[in-house]
Amino acid sequence: MHIKTENEATNLRNFIIIWIGQLVSAMGSSMTSFAVNIWVWELTDRATSLTMLSFFSMLPSIAIALVSGIIVDRYNRKLLMVLGDTVSAISTIVIIVLYLTHNLEIWHLYITSAVNRAFSELQSLAYSASLSLMVPKKHYSRASSLEFFSHYGSQILAPAFAAYLYHIIGLVGISLIDMLTFICAVTSVILVKIPQPRSAELENQNIKNIWHQLIVGWRYIYVHKSLLALLITGVIFWFFHDLGGSLYTPMILSRSHNDTLLLGSLSSAAGLGGVIGALAMSTWGGPKRQIQGFLWGIVGAGMSKTLFGLANTNFMWIGAQFCSSLNFPLNGSSENAIWLAKVPTHVQGRVFATRSLLLQLFSAIAYLIAGPLADRVFEPAMKPNGQLAWLFSNIFGTDRGAGMALLYVICSLFMLLVGVLGFNIRLLRSIE
Repeated sequence: MHIKTENEATNLRNFIIIWIGQLVSAMGSSMTSFAVNIWVWELTDRATSLTMLSFFSMLPSIAIALVSGIIVDRYNRKLLMVLGDTVSAISTIVIIVLYLTHNLEIWHLYITSAVNRAFSELQSLAYSASLSLMVPKKHYSRASSLEFFSHYGSQILAPAFAAYLYHIIGLVGISLIDMLTFICAVTSVILVKIPQPRSAELENQNIKNIWHQLIVGWRYIYVHKSLLALLITGVIFWFFHDLGGSLYTPMILSRSHNDTLLLGSLSSAAGLGGVIGALAMSTWGGPKRQIQGFLWGIVGAGMSKTLFGLANTNFMWIGAQFCSSLNFPLNGSSENAIWLAKVPTHVQGRVFATRSLLLQLFSAIAYLIAGPLADRVFEPAMKPNGQLAWLFSNIFGTDRGAGMALLYVICSLFMLLVGVLGFNIRLLRSIE
């Protein structure tokens, strides 16, 4: 018992070290992402340019997700995590060189984003699959909430700094800061031991049965109908979330006359809300029935984002954004705890890869259609004398960004509907 307790303490310490490194790296990545979005918007002034950046970044990760589960279950997870940060650093160097030589174009960003996302898929999957081997089951929800703390914590200061620094040191200066954070992330992974799964099934895997292994994740989910219901609910929720969320930056910049400091403040408000939510989840540990936390998080996010889309003042935007982010640690950590508890460790890589593949596939579709819907349908329809202006102009106005705000609200209402209907699906309610 003493040995088990000592091993658990060591693994928890290793998890915290890695988590700190990823937090620092997330700060740099958040700053660079913010700066890139501003650069692209200043260059094109179109929502489609920003949504296509997200779309192209997802294509290779969808393809690699087909085999990423097998790779993560078979190969050294520490190496995969280091490789992910290393490739991101190299991509950042490429962007800096192209910018300084006045050769940087949008399609370059599409390619570098695609490469980054492909290796990031392996990195995040290796990290997720290692979590259950490093953290005791009773702490799954708390560990997941710390992941949300890392994600949202980086948003408190990073976008605000990026919005201020962008006009001083530009895209290159912010990218150089990002390089330093990559070094911290790689160092944190190298310093600790990351457990590998031990299973006869893994030892017997070979190239000849690779296609069989590819369907293991899907077959496991399909056989366990409650997990299938959980997956479908999550896929629908995130489809509408990403369809509306991909318009967040162009919508705010359009409605605020390109106020980058407001955009940074909104990201900071979102980060603060997420951190408070993550701290609350980490302290509380989540509800006894995790499925309730998952569904209530969806309902809260849908309501808050609906208010955000309806808002037309800085104060209302900041308040709604803060409230929205409070819900995602509750939703995400509860869902992650269910998956970690219900899926055996020796197949988690493949099951999580299947889940990731479907989520990314539908998110990519959302990103692909969001820009054209905004630029070619909703924005023209909400101009004075547009097809929808007579019905919604009293709510959203007829200025630039009104059409995107309408589409954003529609997506948010569908998110809310997903959560409400989830409480009425018996298979989902009884998953635990």
